[in-house]
Amino acid sequence: MPVPHVEPGEVEPGERVLRDDLGLIVRLGAVRRVVSLVPSLTEAVAVTAPGLLVGATDWCTHPAGLEVVRIGGTKNPDTGRIIALAPDLVLANEEENRLPDLESLRAAGVPVWVTEIRTLEQALRSLHRMLTAACGLGRPEWLDRAEEAWRVVAPSASAVRPRAVVPVWRRPWMVLGRDTFAGDLLGRLGIEQLHADHADRYPAIPIDQLLRDAPDVVVLPDEPYRFTADDGPEAFPGVRAVLVSGRHLTWYGPSLAEAAAVLAGQLRGRQQS
Repeated sequence: MPVPHVEPGEVEPGERVLRDDLGLIVRLGAVRRVVSLVPSLTEAVAVTAPGLLVGATDWCTHPAGLEVVRIGGTKNPDTGRIIALAPDLVLANEEENRLPDLESLRAAGVPVWVTEIRTLEQALRSLHRMLTAACGLGRPEWLDRAEEAWRVVAPSASAVRPRAVVPVWRRPWMVLGRDTFAGDLLGRLGIEQLHADHADRYPAIPIDQLLRDAPDVVVLPDEPYRFTADDGPEAFPGVRAVLVSGRHLTWYGPSLAEAAAVLAGQLRGRQQS
């Protein structure tokens, strides 16, 4: 996607001209009103600067008790309601949000900051830039704790890495493929993801093929599909099933500070049946 060129003389007094994770130019003044279209980014801003958020999606469940205007889902936000909130900045993600919605906001003059996060390193770097450069906040303490928590994660080189299939949806079955944030976290925790080399990032693979791949373990998060002890493990007879927190596996925000310990504990836990 071509990046628009900005001449120095086009910058208004007090205006900041930045580039988001996609390299797109974002013009910002003082940021006092933020709308977030991504649950993990919502939590990141709300924990760092309570009161800065004025709008968030219906799926933004953390922190608990967040009182902001709800603007629909990540895939179907009410752009009219967002525009009416007069935000200084809208936070989005290239994977979770649809380009037509973001373009509609830009056309209305609303600054949009888009994140791209496929690895832990990207997440930590992106969160720092979003909070400090875009939102104008100080670096939060939870981000330092997250960096330290994952810095000490180092699976033993001699340990056998369980070969895992990681479903994210059912009917049809979809699993983690290549180049995903969740896959990167699992790799750091000593899990060998069976479909990490698949051409698709979230391939649809029939259950009979998943079983023929002979995984040592099936990792079942509780989001986006809510796998439970009664919904998921029974499809993989004879395979160790581990139920994990989707928020800790797929969210990039304050949850990262505890995710390594939580996920490691769940992966070491007893077989679910």
